[in-house]
Amino acid sequence: MKLWSDSWVNGEHIPAKYAAGRLDASGKPVFSDNRNPHLAWSDVPQGTLSLALICHDFDVPSLGDDVNKMDREIPADLARVDFFHWVLVDLPVSLTQIAEGEFSSGFTPRGKTGPATLYGARHGINDFTGWFGGDEQMKGEYFGYDGPFPPFNDSLVHHYVFTLYALGIERAPVHGAFTGAQVREAIYPYVRGEATHSGTYTLNRRLRG
Repeated sequence: MKLWSDSWVNGEHIPAKYAAGRLDASGKPVFSDNRNPHLAWSDVPQGTLSLALICHDFDVPSLGDDVNKMDREIPADLARVDFFHWVLVDLPVSLTQIAEGEFSSGFTPRGKTGPATLYGARHGINDFTGWFGGDEQMKGEYFGYDGPFPPFNDSLVHHYVFTLYALGIERAPVHGAFTGAQVREAIYPYVRGEATHSGTYTLNRRLRG
């Protein structure tokens, strides 16, 4: 099973238009174009009945005490956790690619709607749901794709992994506003194959050069 993208070369820097956040001309973090990348795949295993797609960042700080502070950087040795940026299930096996911007173009305060989406598929909520949970202007259920927006003071470059799963079931056994962690657990017994495409992103000006 193979997964690739015309949006950037596997493992290389993600262009800002696919991110939720970027730096403006003055170096201030602002919202970006937030377009979902192009993704295409082939060699899906025989017997696959549906596809699921998850994008996660595994470099997110486990503690928020130092996040986005002007006078310090987040230590590289701080424990890191997963942050889910895209959770998509029930993609039809006849589908072979997703176009750039097809599922997301622009950042939506309080989140895009869901779970129903294109191709009869369903979106889960991403982890911006929790991140903005205490912000009265931004809180809501963030369905679908919202791209990279790492802390501008993180001493680590973040890694984003898109994983496509081939499943032996037509409908993933998750319901309502499901999360990436819930999908991972629910689909595990039905995975017939998987493939990944990844990229990196940072808003730390020191690391950007």
